[in-house]
Amino acid sequence: MKVVALNGSPKKNGNTAHALKIVTAELEKEGIEVEILQVGSKEIKGCTGCGACSKRQDEKCIIKGDEVDNFIQKMKEADGILLGSPVYYADLNGTMKSFLDRAFYVAGANGGLFRHKVGTAVVTVRRTGGMQAFQSLNHYLQYSEMFIPTANYWNVLHGGSPGEVLKDEEGVQIARVLGKNMAFLIKAVNASRNQLPVREDKVWTSFIR
Repeated sequence: MKVVALNGSPKKNGNTAHALKIVTAELEKEGIEVEILQVGSKEIKGCTGCGACSKRQDEKCIIKGDEVDNFIQKMKEADGILLGSPVYYADLNGTMKSFLDRAFYVAGANGGLFRHKVGTAVVTVRRTGGMQAFQSLNHYLQYSEMFIPTANYWNVLHGGSPGEVLKDEEGVQIARVLGKNMAFLIKAVNASRNQLPVREDKVWTSFIR
């Protein structure tokens, strides 16, 4: 079993990385392999809505020159996906959103590559905007029919300078509980793999008549 953790921060050892490591430490205790992918420091263009990934059906984005396609395959092969983002302007940061728009668009357009994986998110913030960013991240997971583990509060850790989130005792506990629940859910899903619901074809409704 494996989890891919995506660090949306440009800082490899910033607060988002610390938050992810609290969660992943609990996963590793349960024998789950973890790979952290550094997204935030990459140059990633945003989705153009061209629809090429739907037409080509090759599990790839038509935009080249970055690691999006490689990361999509790593996410596809994993049992769980952990999203982490800092808050810079009352929401998830721009590079992370550009990556997620493309990765989840490709995944959905190619038969639901992330469907029935276990997925969750953590957010780090100095003061405000944490809940907005957390909800934004959850949109990707919910639309993809992923199973979302919870903690004992919303997954937002507070801190300014790198490492300061470790002083947020409640936030640290939230991340730790999240890791435990994520590990349990991954094992439960794997044990029930042959009983998962069959995917339905998407119904599209236009409100413009």
